[in-house]
Amino acid sequence: MSARLDRIDLKMLRLLQNNGRLSNAELAETVAISPATCHRRTQRLFEDGFIAAVRAMVAPKKVAKGTLVMVGVVLDRSTPESFAAFEQVIAKLKFVLDCHLVAGDFDYFLKIRVGDMEDFNRIHGELLIALPGVRQTRTFFVMKEVVDNAPLEF
Repeated sequence: MSARLDRIDLKMLRLLQNNGRLSNAELAETVAISPATCHRRTQRLFEDGFIAAVRAMVAPKKVAKGTLVMVGVVLDRSTPESFAAFEQVIAKLKFVLDCHLVAGDFDYFLKIRVGDMEDFNRIHGELLIALPGVRQTRTFFVMKEVVDNAPLEF
């Protein structure tokens, strides 16, 4: 952890991670500093990259994206060029929430939200298997989300 973060910075990060809607005044009061100091510290946390973004967590079911699918992808070649070609295309697909290069049985693991199994079947048939270098996919439909987007512990 960076030496530039003191206990107040860490407390601010924890509080904002749990509730990004805290006002500057509320945050300042909770960490026992002035609002002006709190604002300066928050700006520094953004500028230094400790806070990457602030956004609303939309309830997937409310926007007809209640089905969570994890997809393991195996490429036909394990070369920097094939990885780069796959990553360039996958990064542009709006239905892919996460894409991770992994070690093990798969080259990549994707997290995808869709409306239902029929929606996924269409995406899989038209888009996923046609991605550059894809040799095989293995699909896992999530039956229950036990922990999702938990706050980082630090």
